[in-house]
Amino acid sequence: MLQFPEPFTWGAATSSYQIEGAWLEDGKGLSLWDAFAHTPGRIHNGETGDTAADHYHRFREDVALMAEMGLKAYRFSISWPRILPAGRGEINPRGIRFYSQLIDALLENGIEPWATLHHWDFPLALYLEEDGWLNPRTAERFRDYAAVCFEHFGDRVKHWITLNEPWVTAVLGYGQGYFAPGRISNTEPYLAAHQLLRAHGLAVDTYRRKFQDRQKGVIGIANNCDWRAPRTNAGADKKAAERAVEFFLGWFTDPVHRGDYPDSMKARVGGRLPRFTPEDRALIQGSVDYFGLNHYTTMYASEPQGQIPLPEDVESNSGLSEDHGVILSADDNWPKTEMGWSIVPWGCRKLLEWIDARYDRPEIWLTENGCAMKDEWTGDTVDDAGRVDFLKRYLAECHAAIQKGIRLKGYFVWSFLDNFEWCCGYSKRFGLYYVDFPTGRRIPKTSAQWYRNVIRQNGL
Repeated sequence: MLQFPEPFTWGAATSSYQIEGAWLEDGKGLSLWDAFAHTPGRIHNGETGDTAADHYHRFREDVALMAEMGLKAYRFSISWPRILPAGRGEINPRGIRFYSQLIDALLENGIEPWATLHHWDFPLALYLEEDGWLNPRTAERFRDYAAVCFEHFGDRVKHWITLNEPWVTAVLGYGQGYFAPGRISNTEPYLAAHQLLRAHGLAVDTYRRKFQDRQKGVIGIANNCDWRAPRTNAGADKKAAERAVEFFLGWFTDPVHRGDYPDSMKARVGGRLPRFTPEDRALIQGSVDYFGLNHYTTMYASEPQGQIPLPEDVESNSGLSEDHGVILSADDNWPKTEMGWSIVPWGCRKLLEWIDARYDRPEIWLTENGCAMKDEWTGDTVDDAGRVDFLKRYLAECHAAIQKGIRLKGYFVWSFLDNFEWCCGYSKRFGLYYVDFPTGRRIPKTSAQWYRNVIRQNGL
């Protein structure tokens, strides 16, 4: 048996737009994703998050299922426009009440709430008025919104995440146009990323100056990264792999841990990459109490010979292809999930080792890991043996990393429930619980029972 150290945080994760529904209820303002999903041609089958898993009305049922599973922690996100319908100004008391009731229900069941402040459902009004993350003022707006959340929930929430996967917001939202707001540019991703980092720094500064001493919580950021392994042992491929990780993870973690963007980015992006002011650097450097990581897959990296071809799908691109200058590929023998992502468990351990070495051995929480499988509801359960195998193999590599001295403190399965999977609509299922979307019924998958046993015995 692979025993994990005590205490170890066993959790599951969701996000507001993906599960809540209630898109126009109880004073909530519209989000950027509300508008994007309602735009023809953007989402698979024209589906939206209007109802999603109806968690807004069924959260007590969901918390009861979490308690039955034995979850130690639940990571959720707060919808900015549910709290501040216009993105700023007047507070929506019914939004405050919903999250307060959710937090209370979690604590009553012995489940630690982990709250994410921004999981992409940016207030539409603020985007239309002020151009979203391209406007430096947005960082201050986010700081003010964060302060509202700290004030109303910080007496009970002791684990905060400012931003979920800012890489996705910057690259898929402002570069590739696949995600909201659907913009295409080779400059805007860097501008948006810069303001996202400023927003994070300002929120953390506010928390530390005004709330942390009395609320006794911790705060960080959840960055995503897929591992990039060199295609060959050639020096050029090793450099390409390192550069690919720097353009993916280092873009957002180097400023926080080392005070500036990676040298490879500064050299290759040039004047399109903003520069930090001394004031910004002081806010951003050191602005985490732990390292939050979302990880799903691995690809090979190689140095290109000649011109860089633009990838046909965004998953094969760890940034803007023409900038990071890396050819990415997969091994044909690697099995794939329903998302088309390769299942490469050892890549998770390699990435943890890279983080450990580069950032002076931080405490790490794996804030997302999971897979989409072809889940089918037959009878009273859903047999998702493939997901069980995926989670078992990735957790075994996490255990191996811990045995090597890496300070991995917790693991969150993505996701607790099947949900609205962004551009894929409801066609991809990541949940431990199957959701019959027409009725909202929750059906436990085999993985839910398996994960319950893992939590109970604190190991595999």
